Amino acid sequence: MDNNMFCFQCEQTAGCAGCTGKAGVCGKTADVAKLQDELTGALVGLARAINNAPGVSADTWRLMIEGLFTTVTNVSFNEKTLRELIDRVHSEKARLTPGCSSCVSVCGQNDDYDMENIWNAHEDIRSLNSLILFGVRGMAAYAHHALVLGYTDEEVNHFFAKALFAIGEDWGMDELLPIVMEVGEKNLKCMALLDKANTESYGTPTPVTVPLTVEKGPFIVISGHDLHDLKLLLEQTEGKGINIYTHGEMLPAHSYPELKKYAHLKGNFGTAWQNQQTEFAGLPAPVLFTTNCLMPPKASYTDRVFTTAMVSYPEITHIDENKDFTPIIEKALELGGYSEDQAFTGINGGSTVMTGFARGTVLGVADKVVDAVKAGAIKHFFLVAGCDGARPGRNYYTEFVKQTPADTVILTLACGKYRFNDLDLGTIGDLPRLMDVGQCNDAYSAIQIAVALAGAFDCDVNDLPLSMVLSWYEQKAVCILLTLLHLGIKNIRLGPTLPAFISPNVLNYLVENFGIAPITTPEEDLKQLLQ
Repeated sequence: MDNNMFCFQCEQTAGCAGCTGKAGVCGKTADVAKLQDELTGALVGLARAINNAPGVSADTWRLMIEGLFTTVTNVSFNEKTLRELIDRVHSEKARLTPGCSSCVSVCGQNDDYDMENIWNAHEDIRSLNSLILFGVRGMAAYAHHALVLGYTDEEVNHFFAKALFAIGEDWGMDELLPIVMEVGEKNLKCMALLDKANTESYGTPTPVTVPLTVEKGPFIVISGHDLHDLKLLLEQTEGKGINIYTHGEMLPAHSYPELKKYAHLKGNFGTAWQNQQTEFAGLPAPVLFTTNCLMPPKASYTDRVFTTAMVSYPEITHIDENKDFTPIIEKALELGGYSEDQAFTGINGGSTVMTGFARGTVLGVADKVVDAVKAGAIKHFFLVAGCDGARPGRNYYTEFVKQTPADTVILTLACGKYRFNDLDLGTIGDLPRLMDVGQCNDAYSAIQIAVALAGAFDCDVNDLPLSMVLSWYEQKAVCILLTLLHLGIKNIRLGPTLPAFISPNVLNYLVENFGIAPITTPEEDLKQLLQ
């Protein structure tokens, strides 16, 4: 493949086919893309070494998880940190197989893998390998969030190595397809692990109304998904006269008892992640990125952006593993914030949003939900969830939610909800029609809600009056979709476009076995789903 780069792992990939020029749509350069491929190839080599070596440790698994997470879209744009990570992977592989470097009978069994082999493979093989690779990249993000809280799962760890080993082999469709489905199975375990880590660390989420007004005075905006980083930031800013505002996928943090007890966790700033270059331009406060969803900062606010964990951008101040947030605190005090309270709104004009309707809350009123269904007050449930993005056509999700009948309930999660989470859709009895379950990883909560409802009605999930209308952008959406397929959930609507890495034959398989269909128009899809 004779291109400057090749990457088609996100929904906005150029021409719905692949980024091949000097930079990707996400903003990463061709050199960064090639280093991410080199890192992935090194991780395949590490997986091969793990397959043959006895000395695998917790540090080995951490390195593999960090390496995979780093290659998720909008995490790292930094050649230097990528090279350092590649070196660490090579060092770990050398530790596991110390005789390889001096061996005179080279076997190649622990070699790095050339990712060009995948990108140039037959389209069906490339498609299945991509589903495996992108799925475990997304799963690694969830494993990392659990890991920093001290939670791990050996079965999940070993699957990372198994999946990477598989893509490095010359396997056919019959051998790769079971691995694809196993990504969904193991991701369910991984999401359950993270759910346990979050709830045991911060309590069970409860519903909360979050203001979109930013109060006067110094403040910090924290973005991403990592609740551990937020907790540390809250601890270090307590009593310093600095307010904290969530952004993007950090919004559900307000629903956790151990986080919302901090009085200076005030509200949420901004809308979806793809609007950051506009919304951060005049912000008199620093922004901390804890996970993916960083866009290349504009020069007007570069000095106010900080990164931590796997997130990295050239010339941007990075907070290392010691998690000393002093530079951010000092910047917040220096900038001073707004001189008066600033009232912001969501994209539909709402001044507040609600979150915290995770499984603990919804299942706590399951009897009311069941009674409402039996009485005919609730006729249908919609899960309208997933990633947001900048591609035209995503207003479909806003219009879809607006047009849902008054006797239906909308569950939502992940950043796609910013298209409609400030709408006032009213209530059915004591239940709000729109319930935000949480972050993208809280798909586990949504699954548990669906399973519990199926149990209450003594039927299969596919027999419930429940429709899933999903949006996707990056690799975490891939592993969640595979989890839904592993559970046998059918007739999912997916958009705004279908993944470029799904070949026609693989798509055919998904359509025939699971009824996956692309979104069309809100009117037509509602008509079909409510039949």
